[in-house]
Amino acid sequence: MFTKKTDRSGIAGAGFSARFHYESLCRVHGVDVDLRGVYALDQEQAAAYARERGIHHFAALDALLDEVDLVHCCVLVAGHEEVAVAALNRGKSVIVEKPLTGYLGDGTDAFHGDTFPKQDALKHGLASVERMLDAERKSAGRIFYAENWVYAPAIQREREVIEKTGAQILWIHGEEAHSGSHNPTYAYWKYSGGGVLIGKGCHPLTAALYLKRVEGRARDGKPIGPKTVSARTAALTRMPTFLDAGFIRRDYYDIDDFSMMHVTFEDGTLATVFASDIILGGIHNWLEVAANNHRTLCNINPNTSMQVYNPRHEIFADIYTVEKIEQKQGWTNIPPDEDWFTGYPQEIEAFYRSVAYGDPVESDSILGANTISTIYAAYVSAENGGKEMPVKAY
Repeated sequence: MFTKKTDRSGIAGAGFSARFHYESLCRVHGVDVDLRGVYALDQEQAAAYARERGIHHFAALDALLDEVDLVHCCVLVAGHEEVAVAALNRGKSVIVEKPLTGYLGDGTDAFHGDTFPKQDALKHGLASVERMLDAERKSAGRIFYAENWVYAPAIQREREVIEKTGAQILWIHGEEAHSGSHNPTYAYWKYSGGGVLIGKGCHPLTAALYLKRVEGRARDGKPIGPKTVSARTAALTRMPTFLDAGFIRRDYYDIDDFSMMHVTFEDGTLATVFASDIILGGIHNWLEVAANNHRTLCNINPNTSMQVYNPRHEIFADIYTVEKIEQKQGWTNIPPDEDWFTGYPQEIEAFYRSVAYGDPVESDSILGANTISTIYAAYVSAENGGKEMPVKAY
């Protein structure tokens, strides 16, 4: 007879990502979740978050960690390493939001994302990765990398195709784009660790890295990692010639709002990744796989499982349709379960099952590390006019 185990968990952070982490953990069914509470630097925000959900509010991170087996790291990227290492040092597992970590500048008032040497970001970003991996190696706990694209149903179905057919992926083409982040701190490198290349490019890039890892392991047990990257970035909404029509966010201080990466893998195959904050019409999340025996287009968002025509915007005034859509009039692709199509509940379920039963996970610290390594090498490339740069593969 199967007996459910219980995971004691807590949430560090009380902002946007903490909200959807809570919604996803409420859908965990293979493990009994004992949510002990929430901690955040902003005590008022944490108290409000706790009241809304009927959970405990901790005044200190250590107090939260004392009572859990697993912590959700939903703080700003500047705090990812601190929270993760603190948890691991206590033998606890940690779910780290993407990106895994980042370089937030030198701490001076003079720091500006446009002007600092991007080699600094690569150097310090990888040093942060190494400290996190070292803490994990010494711990009974694990790092779970919360990249929802990996667990999106379309990506997992493509994994099955690759594993069962012995496919060789020749080229992956992916994109994440919309009209701009809602988070005011996203405008600054010192809070986000970069611009759209890391903030949105991490999603399709990680999915591409994941599928090449799947391919290599299926063929001979060895993952196929990234080898080189070339990239270009732009700050289109900060151009003096930009004509603001009022639909695209434009208050970015020192970050890129458009990027493209060209990744070469260890076996010579390719991936092309676009990311931007200049696209209207909702979120555009997709990944195309061109293999030697098939072609797949993974439509994460939008998808056509439910298409609705609304003759007047006002009719749907009280109806949530889809994230980042500017207008509810006309045809809209409304997913019956947006979170499920994007992989959020599936990743949280997998991480809780791993803590409870030791189940393997698809998105781990090494995948997150390779994403950071590739992205900051891409920033160095962009600074040098798109020069091809080596990528350290973990």
